Amino acid sequence: MKHILVIRLSALGDVALLAPLMHQYSQANADLRFTVAGPPLLEPLFSGMSNVTYLGLKKRQSFIKIYKALLSVGADTVIDLHKVNRVGFALTLLRLRHLFNFSFRIYALRKGRLSRWLFLHHLCIQPRRRQYERYQDVFSRAGIAGASSVPLLAQTNGTPSIGIAPFAQHPGKVWPWRQVQQLVALLSEKGYRVLLFGSANEAPQLQDLANSLPNVESVAGQYPFAKELEIIASLGLMVSMDSANMHFASALGIPVVSIWGATHPDFGFYGYGQDRANALCAGLPCQPCSAFGNKPCCYGDHRCMQAISPEAVVARIKSIISLTP
Repeated sequence: MKHILVIRLSALGDVALLAPLMHQYSQANADLRFTVAGPPLLEPLFSGMSNVTYLGLKKRQSFIKIYKALLSVGADTVIDLHKVNRVGFALTLLRLRHLFNFSFRIYALRKGRLSRWLFLHHLCIQPRRRQYERYQDVFSRAGIAGASSVPLLAQTNGTPSIGIAPFAQHPGKVWPWRQVQQLVALLSEKGYRVLLFGSANEAPQLQDLANSLPNVESVAGQYPFAKELEIIASLGLMVSMDSANMHFASALGIPVVSIWGATHPDFGFYGYGQDRANALCAGLPCQPCSAFGNKPCCYGDHRCMQAISPEAVVARIKSIISLTP
């Protein structure tokens, strides 16, 4: 049985984006064996596939340790969806190890130039290809069939729980806390159950918000990651920034209303299977100003995020699920 090694060590959102694709490739290629190398935390996203094994690798490891771990897999073909130096060095050693094995092949992701795209975006150039499509290109070059279509996310009726993940790694991707509070209050007063998601460091702030309003609960820092994924899978909808939670929900087939500021959904990192209309972006002349949201705001106030009102988010939620208690 041919053995395929798929590598994506970070970031969490990019690895989560791979999960629904692997489910499709697994089903379409029952005669192949896959090993996915990724961060240990995300192993639950890749469970339930009979021909897929998960190899947990920390991204900060030396390339020698990565090489030894990849060598132990014993794969015939490598699909490198990360393409960073430490992985590249490890794969160079692996290629030398298989120097006379002419059936051993390595296929790597072709990265675009985000900085150039960022400039051209202001000149109305067409949006950049989505990241999952670029993943599919690598699988296609490797001759692996399947995962050619994106599943549509089902609309939900009734009064399901609404998840809200208000934080992100960089300030340019974080909605102002005052507006988060207003959104939660609007949903709470209508009687909807709201679940707040975040890291253990963010848990105290989220817990204070949950304690101040009825029908609101914080799950941040309360459960192991696998349990948190189960909770996300039970949601009717997730409200998220441009963050990993958007990709976690997308991987589980949950509709997402996403809020964008310094970054932009047309960079290609939008949630897998999500409707582009559910990405809220103010469309200011200064947007986008950063590929990853890590650059300082030229105005110092992130007005792109302030411009998106809680009422606009509620209106978008209503277009996806029935808000009739």
